[in-house]
Amino acid sequence: MIRSNGMNTGMVSSRYAAALYKYVTYTGNGEKVYRQVLALNENLSALPQLRNIIDNPMNVPDARKLDLLVSALGKEKMADELLRFLRLVMKKKRTRLLRFIFYSFIRQYREANKIKTSRLITATPAPELEKRISGIVKERKGDTVLFEHRVDPEIIGGFIFDIDGLRLDASVATQLKSVRRQFIEKNRRIV
Repeated sequence: MIRSNGMNTGMVSSRYAAALYKYVTYTGNGEKVYRQVLALNENLSALPQLRNIIDNPMNVPDARKLDLLVSALGKEKMADELLRFLRLVMKKKRTRLLRFIFYSFIRQYREANKIKTSRLITATPAPELEKRISGIVKERKGDTVLFEHRVDPEIIGGFIFDIDGLRLDASVATQLKSVRRQFIEKNRRIV
């Protein structure tokens, strides 16, 4: 979880993210920058040592931080827009806000491009179900769906699908609980 000490963190981060979004929309390189921001954000979340170096305003020169961020993308060359943006963030001494900026950019990009995130839980891997649900959402809402797919054998069968705060629970485990609850209620009336 990201923690903030400043009151204006959200507003400042949102403005920087909006500026980046506007810039990449203008240059037409939004999709690449979005993918790279996702990768950097994931690396900052998964690697506490990298996060500490980037967040630390002292001890590590900005050039070294920039090198680390570039190398965090692996073999893929960092988009020029993102590289220029990171230099600006460092010049303005906003590096400690980078993860907030990335989260805000990801949210803004997804909203503007009608990308929904969802969670699908199945008892066994079910890529065909992902395709089917994605097609239904695309057809009805015009949105693209990104899946976080988790396999959980405890649901026995069926699936649980979450999107936009809504849940569709078509799992066998839930249906069995419902039948059990109804059975108990009926038997209470008999006794």
